[in-house]
Amino acid sequence: LQLQASGGGSVQPGGSLRLSCVAPGGSLDDYAIAWFRQSPGKEREGISCISTTGGSVYYSDSVKGRFTLSRDNLEKTVYLQMSSLKSEDTAVYYCVKPKTNFCVPRTLRRPFDDMEYWGKGTQVTVSS
Repeated sequence: LQLQASGGGSVQPGGSLRLSCVAPGGSLDDYAIAWFRQSPGKEREGISCISTTGGSVYYSDSVKGRFTLSRDNLEKTVYLQMSSLKSEDTAVYYCVKPKTNFCVPRTLRRPFDDMEYWGKGTQVTVSS
C-alpha cells in the first residue's frame, strides 16, 4: 500500500491550499493518518494526525490554529486544509500511516522511521 498526497502548489503568504491523501487501489478507512513535512536542510516534521474515526486530531504548535485535518471515509480521503500560509510552511508534505496505527500527541514527535506507506509527497511553496 502506498499513500498518495496531492494538492500542493505555489501560493502567496496568507493564502490557502487543501491537500488530499488517498490510497490508490485501497482504502484509508482502517488507518490513522499523519502528515509530515520536510523543508530544505531540515528534518521531517510531524504536523498533524487523525485517528481512524476522525474523533481525535492533533496538531503541532507550528500549524495549530491555521491547519485543519479531516477525513471523509466515504470518499476514502483525508484532507489537510491549510490557511494563513507562511513562507516557513514551504516544504514537501507527506501523508503517512503511523506503524502503531494510533494518533496521539506524541505521534507527531515520532521519527519518520516509525511511519509507513508514504509516497512521493506534494510540494507546497509559499512565496510573494
